[in-house]
Amino acid sequence: VGAGEARRERNRRPRHKVLETGGGPNQRAGMKSMIRKAAVRRKGGAKGGTRARSIENGVMKEADSLSGTRLKNSAAIHSAEMIAAAHASSFSAALSNELGLRDSAAGDILTTATVTMEDLAAGWTIRNIKLNVVAKLSRVTQGKFIDAIIRAKTSCLISRVLRANITMNARLEK
Repeated sequence: VGAGEARRERNRRPRHKVLETGGGPNQRAGMKSMIRKAAVRRKGGAKGGTRARSIENGVMKEADSLSGTRLKNSAAIHSAEMIAAAHASSFSAALSNELGLRDSAAGDILTTATVTMEDLAAGWTIRNIKLNVVAKLSRVTQGKFIDAIIRAKTSCLISRVLRANITMNARLEK
């Protein structure tokens, strides 16, 4: 098998994870599910620059914004990855706003959104989103951080629009 044939074969493989499940409290036996992930690191305050650190398939590494201006191949980005990236970005902005951070604030907020989709009778449906937040903010107290996290979860634009179960882990580092 030549290099060209191997490359073509690799490109024919599905680019997303589809899992067969054995069933659970909310799943039918043999139901397919899909998990997509994106992480966004926000530096500075509410008006600071957002940079997409990574989207699972690697198409949007270190993009200046999620506007699509730097996409190499936008058709290769799965819509669930875009939702994960938008949710991570929106939540980071909401948290930054709730904390009252200035653009020049030291530290950063890293939010990873993991989207779980299931293949239901109506088609692929986002069922769960898990936000994992790690904030490195030396001047923020634990109490202020917890209060801001709770407010950000309800003020985040993307959290409010989604009909999915949203869970979150958050950690403040000094």
